[in-house]
Amino acid sequence: MTTPRDLLIATLDVSPDHPVEQGDLSLALAGAELVDLVEAEAVTLDGDRILPNLQPATGDRLLDHAVSSFVRQEPYETVDDWLWRRGRGLAATYLAALEAEGQVTRKRHGWFPLRTAPTAPTALADSPDRRHAAERWASGEPVLAGLAVAVGIRDESTEDLTGLADEAVVTVLAAVNDAVMELEAARQRRAIEEAAFDNIWRGE
Repeated sequence: MTTPRDLLIATLDVSPDHPVEQGDLSLALAGAELVDLVEAEAVTLDGDRILPNLQPATGDRLLDHAVSSFVRQEPYETVDDWLWRRGRGLAATYLAALEAEGQVTRKRHGWFPLRTAPTAPTALADSPDRRHAAERWASGEPVLAGLAVAVGIRDESTEDLTGLADEAVVTVLAAVNDAVMELEAARQRRAIEEAAFDNIWRGE
């Protein structure tokens, strides 16, 4: 199991009460990948720059793809740039992978806990992966909890990162939180602009 898979499964398990924007989740999944790759020593962080190491096989297809996509020339890529580039459409990619494995079932008509989703996964299979994610969620493991706070499915403050000794991991979690806030600000600006445009047409 990987952190991004655990995060997606946890999101699908708890999000009926906390609908999640796919863009927010995609950014968090990219951050989750980076955390796993830092811990696997596939990359190191120099400040906010991602320095790739060798390209070890991780045993996970999506993580292997992430490793192969790192910028390997100076000045290298910032964590923020990585989140936006790698995160594009990443929630749909991980969801498709879970579906292909039989972890998620779809129905033609049904409600989906990810906003703006074109189709609706309506149930998670009872599997070892789901139980592993549930145990990690219930334990309040700091990395998963920090990512969950960023996407709005957990209420605890991200200020409590006492379980994290790795400065690089803290840097990634902070960058995810900042990116999600930036995306929300962009959504709010767009909503205001669209409302103003509608008012012009209505003559208000």
